[in-house]
Amino acid sequence: MSDSELDAAGISDPRLRQAYQRCRTLNAQHGRTYFLATRLLPRERRPAVHALYGFARWADDIVDEPAPPDGHRTRGHALEELRRDLLAGLDQGCSNDELLAAVVHTAVRYGLPRALFEDFLTSMRMDLSVSDYPDRAALNRYVRGSAEAIGLQLLPVLGTVSPPEHAAPHAAALGKAFQLTNFLRDVAEDLDRDRVYLPADELAAHGVDRELLIWCRQRRCTDPRVRRALAEQHAATREVYRFARRGIALLEPVSRPCVETACTLYAQILDRIEEEDFAVFRIRATVGRWRRVRVATSGLVRSTLARRAGRAPGTRQERREIA
Repeated sequence: MSDSELDAAGISDPRLRQAYQRCRTLNAQHGRTYFLATRLLPRERRPAVHALYGFARWADDIVDEPAPPDGHRTRGHALEELRRDLLAGLDQGCSNDELLAAVVHTAVRYGLPRALFEDFLTSMRMDLSVSDYPDRAALNRYVRGSAEAIGLQLLPVLGTVSPPEHAAPHAAALGKAFQLTNFLRDVAEDLDRDRVYLPADELAAHGVDRELLIWCRQRRCTDPRVRRALAEQHAATREVYRFARRGIALLEPVSRPCVETACTLYAQILDRIEEEDFAVFRIRATVGRWRRVRVATSGLVRSTLARRAGRAPGTRQERREIA
């Protein structure tokens, strides 16, 4: 994280700056799309986004990294230790941990509800014991903590031009859309971790079960029944994106280019999956570098214009009138 971002955010404590730097590094290493989009935000808002995504990445790594023979117990202990330290920090309003210090500082600064972090960690714990989801309702319970909670955490950082409760359902839906996209893209990788993040009853309607998915994984091909089932999940995810996009107009203008860029790039992963005829067991769908550059460049132009408009006389008054 550049010093200018931390300076703009008014973060001067050396240990706190170091914690934010660590979060930024995690975001840059593991979330190329999120990291790229975050750069379109005003500098003073970027550290908070890095803190929230860095924490999510850290917790996710605990449950996803290859485990030793007693892995579930070891990872469960690590996750519980993280939960205990985070909640203690939230209760005290500060933390001495080299990463959680930034997370707690962000939570306090933006008034983020403790329940959002608890929901997230509950879903992370599910990954230690749950390997299948029987229906959409069960999957939604997992996604509520693992993805929707993150969208809601980010909302106060992004800011809104309407009452936050109007934008909240759309913010949650965007987090959900990103996660459902990951589930489709990473079917093969998740199978390697003994997990299936697709509703079993909806797969069964097409004659698909875990055994058939494993068969596809082993042969790196997509059975026609699996293709039809994935196409149905793909269409359902598109609907979530359509609802989520309607909330972008409710965000503060300076935040819209960031969210529009992230939304566009992630939706293009769905495009790639469809273009490859759902060959998810053979190809991991990605958005090419030049396509990402084009989308980001367009976002940068909109971001620059929004910031200039925000500095224009009367803009703050107009924003209050809209709200």
